[in-house]
Amino acid sequence: MLRKMILPGFVVAALVGWVAVAQAQVSVDIGIHLGSPPQLVAVPSSPVLYAPAVAGNFFFYGNQYYVFRRGAWYMGPRHDGPWAVIAPEFVPRPILAVPVRYYRVPPPEWKRWHREGPPRWEPAYGRRWEEHREAVRSEHREEHRELRREEKR
Repeated sequence: MLRKMILPGFVVAALVGWVAVAQAQVSVDIGIHLGSPPQLVAVPSSPVLYAPAVAGNFFFYGNQYYVFRRGAWYMGPRHDGPWAVIAPEFVPRPILAVPVRYYRVPPPEWKRWHREGPPRWEPAYGRRWEEHREAVRSEHREEHRELRREEKR
């Protein structure tokens, strides 16, 4: 009996340890190290906040922090991370709609772009990115419709 209880205990401990190691490997150092939460300011006509005093493209939306650095998006639950790379199709639309002027460190190719408009994401991420975003939206709409149908029953 004792033997039957010990083996599952070891299996559970091994799995918990493996999950902790896997989570630790996901976190990346993005080069922004903040000792305390930065002051956040609302982007006009947007639900997004940005940090004007941070030397980086640092945003807050939906209880998550987002950083755009070297062509990649990172997301974290706190101002100091842990940071994880996220695919462009999972960056919330309000974040992508933030005008260029609120990016503290815009990429050099953005200098000729209209500062009051959002960045031109399609050329950087390609047509496939927009198609994937639309497919995800369609899938969510269909799930929402199904939930409504089930509620009516």
